[in-house]
Amino acid sequence: MEEQSDVFISQNVAILVDGNNIERSIDGVFKVDGMLNFDTIIPKLLGSRALNRLIYFREGKNISSKLAERLHQNYHGSVQPCHKSADIPLTIKATQLANKVDCLMILSGDSDYIDLVKHLKNEGVRVEICAVEENTSRALIDEAEFFHPIVRSDIFTYNNSKNKSQNQSHANKKTTKKTTKKTTKKVTRKE
Repeated sequence: MEEQSDVFISQNVAILVDGNNIERSIDGVFKVDGMLNFDTIIPKLLGSRALNRLIYFREGKNISSKLAERLHQNYHGSVQPCHKSADIPLTIKATQLANKVDCLMILSGDSDYIDLVKHLKNEGVRVEICAVEENTSRALIDEAEFFHPIVRSDIFTYNNSKNKSQNQSHANKKTTKKTTKKTTKKVTRKE
């Protein structure tokens, strides 16, 4: 009789997030004011594999300091501001990491990453894509070795009750001003 032995997976994974792409996809498909819930999706994506690093690329300088702090505290992750699009900085970082990890996971559905995925696979790196399926390039899904769809339960929605009441109050003030302007038109009389 053969003895059954346990199989241990020892894969190192780097997760690179195209923040703008994921944020637009969540907003466009799910129609919610929210963002990716890293506390639930990262363990789901990793399974029993080890996280080498997590980098969140985002266009612009106005990046939430809370997000940066949370990624650093929970995953030793970082936020990388980009001058324009995340495509080039993410691609450069992916090629730099290719010989340091077993698997690169790209969180984006952008077809601009197809050539990167091909290159990384030729370098012997496993490439997985995670994105909102409805906004993901079919060619990108086909090129990757595995696709993880982002679903509604992977999204953290903001509590906007305070913001909604502030916005409603602001809208009411605008309406009042418009009404006041209309009723106080200057009337000229002929004498």
